[in-house]
Amino acid sequence: MNNKAMYKIGYGLYIVTAEENDKHNGCIINTTMQVTTTPNRISITVNKQNKTHDMIKNSGKFNVSVLTEKANFDLFKHFGFQSGANVDKFEGYKDAKKSSNGLYYITDSTNAFISGEVVQSVDLGTHTMFIADVVDAEVLSDDKSVTYDYYQENIKPKPEANKVKKGYRCVICGYIYEGEELPPDYVCPICKHGASDFEEIKQAKKSYRCVICGYVYEGEELPPDYICPICKHGVSDFEEI
Repeated sequence: MNNKAMYKIGYGLYIVTAEENDKHNGCIINTTMQVTTTPNRISITVNKQNKTHDMIKNSGKFNVSVLTEKANFDLFKHFGFQSGANVDKFEGYKDAKKSSNGLYYITDSTNAFISGEVVQSVDLGTHTMFIADVVDAEVLSDDKSVTYDYYQENIKPKPEANKVKKGYRCVICGYIYEGEELPPDYVCPICKHGASDFEEIKQAKKSYRCVICGYVYEGEELPPDYICPICKHGVSDFEEI
C-alpha cells in the first residue's frame, strides 16, 4: 500500500487555540471541516501529544483561525514547532484578539475565525476528533486560504543539500568543525585545544525526513513507533532521503 495516496486528499492549515486555568495556547492542525449546517457544526482533529488537545478536552471550547497564503514560515514555527507545555506562545504575541468566548484568535495572515463548543469527541488512537457547535464566526479578509500543498511548495523552506561530507567535534567543548579534513595545526576557536582533541563525526548512512514539518531523523532504520519530535506525526509521514 502506498500511503502517499493520502497526500492527494485536500487539506487546509489552521491554528486552533484554547484556554485552561487562564493559560492560552494554540497549535497547527490540518483537519477542520463543516459537518452539518443545521445545526451548524464543525469537526477538528488534534494530536493527543499536543498541549492544546488536553486544553480543549478539559474546557470544551476552542477557536479555529483559517490561515492564508500570506502566512510565513515563522508563524508555522511559532505555533507548530514548539510545545505549549514548555513555552507560553502568547507571551508578547501581538497578532491576536479575543472572541466572545474569551479565547484568542489569530489576526496575522488569517481570513476567518470560528468558535466552537464541543458536543462530542471521538477517540481515534493517536488523535481525538472534536465535534462542536459553531457559536461565533467572523470573516477577517478576502485573502486565499492556504492549502497543505501550497505550504509545502511555497512556504516551508526546501531542505538544503548536504555539502559537507565530514565534520569534527571538539571533545572538550563540543565545537564542530565542518570540512573534509581537519588541519593538523587547527585550534578550537572556543576552548583553544588543538586537533588532537577533535573526533571525527560519523555520518549516518541513511536519514529520513518528515514530510509534514521537514525534521530529519538520522539513522540506518526508522523505528516503527517513532514520533516526530516537532509535529508529532508518525513513521508513515517520513520519507527516506
